[in-house]
Amino acid sequence: MTPIAVLLLAGCGGAAQVPARTLVATLGDSITAGSPGYDPDPLQRDALGFGAGEKSQWQYWAHKAHPELEFRNCGVYGERTDEIAARLDKCAKGAQALIVQGGINDIAQGRPVEPAAANLRRMVERGKQLGLRVAITELLPWNNGYPQADKPIRRLNELIRAIGRDEHVPVLPFYETLEDTKHPGRMREEWTSDGDHPSVAGYRLLGERAFKLP
Repeated sequence: MTPIAVLLLAGCGGAAQVPARTLVATLGDSITAGSPGYDPDPLQRDALGFGAGEKSQWQYWAHKAHPELEFRNCGVYGERTDEIAARLDKCAKGAQALIVQGGINDIAQGRPVEPAAANLRRMVERGKQLGLRVAITELLPWNNGYPQADKPIRRLNELIRAIGRDEHVPVLPFYETLEDTKHPGRMREEWTSDGDHPSVAGYRLLGERAFKLP
């Protein structure tokens, strides 16, 4: 992890060290939002019937593990990569780091994975142009989409790892963190709430084990 910058503030009795704030913008779909236990938009929570439990976000657990970091949740349920990309500049404003996540809704809508990968690459490139430290996440296993979606998910994850290599950015291992080794291509039952999204336990694993600051 990049060392956190330190501000030296003069005060009574000498200088005190206070960690500088690092804002991490997290941009993506419902996995970033925290569905179904949470959504960052109260109007969306009401419309979708989702909860308001903050622990149903991987960012909550990442902050617990790294309290010097502040997370901005820019997840929107149901969005494809092209829709996510349109919100990047607004989400990233004032941030020092950017986490890019998305692609499952492209697959769910029957779209080819190559354009989705191209959109993800453009988001990574744009984040770097803005001077941000950037990371990209893998797609998760999808229990309710198995086995039909398994092959495109694995293919898009291959392309995401190639983006990481080409752009020299970390790839957060969301897939392997939640995959059930006894049932490949699916999340363990206790790590998913509905077969589509992680449970609180699943989000906790993503925040504590899969996240690292780029």
